[in-house]
Amino acid sequence: MTPEIFNALVFWLPAFMFSLTVHEAAHAWTACRGGDPTAYLGGQVSLSPWPHIRRSPLGMLVVPLITTLMQGWTMGWATAPYDREWAERHPRRAALMAGAGPAANLAIALGAFALLRAGLALGVFDAPVQVTFDCLVAPGLHHVPLDAGAFAATGLSVLLTLNVMLLAFNLLPLPPLDGAMVITLALPGPLARRVRAVTSAPGMSFAGILAAWRCFPMLTRPLFALVVALLHPGRY
Repeated sequence: MTPEIFNALVFWLPAFMFSLTVHEAAHAWTACRGGDPTAYLGGQVSLSPWPHIRRSPLGMLVVPLITTLMQGWTMGWATAPYDREWAERHPRRAALMAGAGPAANLAIALGAFALLRAGLALGVFDAPVQVTFDCLVAPGLHHVPLDAGAFAATGLSVLLTLNVMLLAFNLLPLPPLDGAMVITLALPGPLARRVRAVTSAPGMSFAGILAAWRCFPMLTRPLFALVVALLHPGRY
């Protein structure tokens, strides 16, 4: 087993499943609070991955395992069901439901960032020679055993990087991504209805995913540079 695949199995796959579970549970909880119990009745208001795996076994389990073992990185997807008639009657509530998933990723990213900054301040972590997606910090020389420090450094680095990328990807204003519905919060009523009609048209989801897959790689480098600059001001 290569080091890349080992890291993916130990760090990226668990972080991905945890982050995606929280993302979908946030969608489901917000919809329920907004008057649509569809996902709640389906068991999706849960931080256990099993209800989400049962609904999306291909995206939550099969594809993540295959990409982890074959590529050394993890990819997948999941969905939370909702009542489309409810969404039509309450478009702002539906947009808030859509925004809840990325907001959950933001919360996880902020938590990981705070722990990394605290670790740097306390000497638990140190700036690495070279920053990478899974090495935003290096274990410090004091306070904790080296192995524990290395595990925490990699785990928190992966959690921060992954959730920043999930946040940004899902906020792209392209169907079927959350951003396509979130953007309607900032639009006047008639324009918001037109945008919803266009994004729900047949074939738009497939076209949106293709467009997102093509354009998102252009955002990864500046996003990662921003994370590094905030974590290590003036260092790199």
